[in-house]
Amino acid sequence: MPKVSRDTATQGGDFGPVVDRGEELDDYRIDFLTFRADVDHGPLLKGLPDDRCQCPHWGYVFKGELTFHYADHDEVYRPGDAFYAPPGHVPVHTEPGSEYLQISPKDELRPTSEAIMKNFQSMRPPG
Repeated sequence: MPKVSRDTATQGGDFGPVVDRGEELDDYRIDFLTFRADVDHGPLLKGLPDDRCQCPHWGYVFKGELTFHYADHDEVYRPGDAFYAPPGHVPVHTEPGSEYLQISPKDELRPTSEAIMKNFQSMRPPG
């Protein structure tokens, strides 16, 4: 049976405000995320349909607090919460020091990841 831990993951990286340690297992992407800063993903999701993440995620919060915005409400996730985030969400707040596990269908995640990296790169100062 395939498995991965934060220590054995070979993908992702240190992106400054976010450390992502991940791995693809069969049709899923498993990510261990640590946030050093509060990140509003709104600007990072520009260009996706409705400027929202279109990928579902399942997760578990180890530490900190996350807020996902939906068209009609916000959901706050805290330590010990397991969650399902259906398509159409925007992570708008991540408390610095937050750590959580996220599991996503890899093919549905790809367009979102590409948009985030493109927007992240365009927001970085040259140099």
